[in-house]
Amino acid sequence: MPSVEGLGARRASLQLLDAVLRRGQTLEGAASSVKGLSPPDRALALAIAGETLRRMPDLDDLIDSATRQRLADDSKARMVLRLALAQKIGLNTPDHALVSTALPLVDGGPRRLVHGVLGTLLRRGLPVAQAAALPPAVEDRWREAWGDEPVEAARRQIVRRPALDLSFADDDEAKSYALEHDGTSLAPRHVRLASTSVTDLAAFDEGRWWVQDLAASLPARLIPPGAADVLDLCAAPGGKTMQLASAGRRVTAVDASESRLGRLSENLARTNLSAELVQADALEWQPDRAFDAILLDAPCSATGTFRRHPEVLYRARPRIIADNAGLQARLLARAAQWLKPGGALVYSVCSLEPVEGENIVASSGLRVDRPAIGELPDFALLSDEGWVRIVPGILEAEGGLDGFFMARLVRGD
Repeated sequence: MPSVEGLGARRASLQLLDAVLRRGQTLEGAASSVKGLSPPDRALALAIAGETLRRMPDLDDLIDSATRQRLADDSKARMVLRLALAQKIGLNTPDHALVSTALPLVDGGPRRLVHGVLGTLLRRGLPVAQAAALPPAVEDRWREAWGDEPVEAARRQIVRRPALDLSFADDDEAKSYALEHDGTSLAPRHVRLASTSVTDLAAFDEGRWWVQDLAASLPARLIPPGAADVLDLCAAPGGKTMQLASAGRRVTAVDASESRLGRLSENLARTNLSAELVQADALEWQPDRAFDAILLDAPCSATGTFRRHPEVLYRARPRIIADNAGLQARLLARAAQWLKPGGALVYSVCSLEPVEGENIVASSGLRVDRPAIGELPDFALLSDEGWVRIVPGILEAEGGLDGFFMARLVRGD
């Protein structure tokens, strides 16, 4: 059969979706195993898979409205239809390109069915989606935890391309950069730009800034100004390490992943910052001294990053969340032993699950040290308990934030 332009990228998208939905991989991790694609086709495959994951419940409703018998969730026909419809709704791909690249994916299978369903839905006209439903289990969990409005905000945010946040060592430089490049500064030492290629931005090679979601920059802001010797646990890829180092602190950055520490080393070199890097499992590593402050950005479900990584909504099943919570509690208890008397420990997770945030701190036996006025930007509202929870809807008009939890803790002894 003659080759179809773009078919390779669509085949790769199917592989990526299978890796995420059946094997629980990340999109980036799955993409690393896909061979033989040009860079543009690789980018297209990731974009198609990402749009499919962003809209999957709504895509399934469309498919079910055009079939007499419901297709199995894991059937190839359903996967191909999801992929094709996502291109139309999310990427505005022309109809002829959808059909010509979808049908070869089911050669030897239900080709007529796929052709018929696609034709029916395209003739009806697909909706212009300003929001998309999340997986029902996720919506139920978040609605119980945070209420209706954050769920509605998450539906709106998942279909929008997130802005690009940059962190700077110097606030004056951040403000100048925002003025020069049509950006917005939403907090000290922060600039938000329209999403674009990072390496094409001005001053990338000069190391004047690093990429870091604004919410992810908040935990390091809770490290007390007088803390000179700081431990950054689970540090890679290093945004918080660079924040601490740029403030003139002596930083020890610990992470179990050699490859992620390599990225951190490259980021430090690019930004002309320094830190002591240690590859170790924090549950086994033993420091040679106590620290003025510790930042523990613990491994978690990462459900707060759903805007950039929609696969987390399918990977973070209840068992994984519960396993993470057990690990987080052990890490927090161990880290607390390494504080100097009067030292502060900042605990954070990029998760929207209370069992990974509020519940961990509440059961830790540590005392919450409530931030003073001005330590954090005004949008970071404090709970009655003194911790910070970032949920969908905060700064939505300005582009939104990743979901985050953070608390500054001190030992009770």
